[in-house]
Amino acid sequence: MEHKRIFIIRHGETDYNRRGVVQGSGVDADLNDMGRAQADAFFQAYQHVSFDKIYISTLKRTLQTVQSFIDLGLPYERHAGLNEISWGVMEGKIPGNVDDEYYRDLTESWAAGQTDRTAEGGESPEQVRDRQKPVFDLIVSRPEETTVLVAMHGRAMRILLTWLLNEPLADMDQYEHSNLCLYQLNYNYDTQQYTVELANDTAHLLSLVMA
Repeated sequence: MEHKRIFIIRHGETDYNRRGVVQGSGVDADLNDMGRAQADAFFQAYQHVSFDKIYISTLKRTLQTVQSFIDLGLPYERHAGLNEISWGVMEGKIPGNVDDEYYRDLTESWAAGQTDRTAEGGESPEQVRDRQKPVFDLIVSRPEETTVLVAMHGRAMRILLTWLLNEPLADMDQYEHSNLCLYQLNYNYDTQQYTVELANDTAHLLSLVMA
């Protein structure tokens, strides 16, 4: 029985995360000091893992998150299919009362099953899923890469995990995430099914919490 181990992480913290500013795929923010510390803590905890390939989005916060692994000489690929959802007109804005109401109405409509609804000027969860699928088809088409690391984004990660695990997109909010959290999945080539080994794991960040 052949398996592939897939380590999926959310990028480290940015100042936009810290300030509660909506980022999405249209804001290409750098990691802040905390984000860089989170990236280093993850590297210290997982540098012993024999990753065959790293897959990241085209946004620099994912590249910065895994830069220490790349510096070891590990090969990597950037795929726009792994980018964060586009929040359209909300990107780069600190939500006020009107924006909060719009965001709440949008996410509640997704939870009610309207996953084809787009953010104004942006994307729907179904559109994000459809661009993610070719990337994961590519990843699983390479069985020689037995262990891979994927660095991506919060809402995109929720969408990804939902469809990988054959669940309705409306249920995506069950997958909690925080900056530099880890989901570890196993892909079984015989059954073509994914199973979750670790969910929203942040044990590698404990030293930062205690500092």
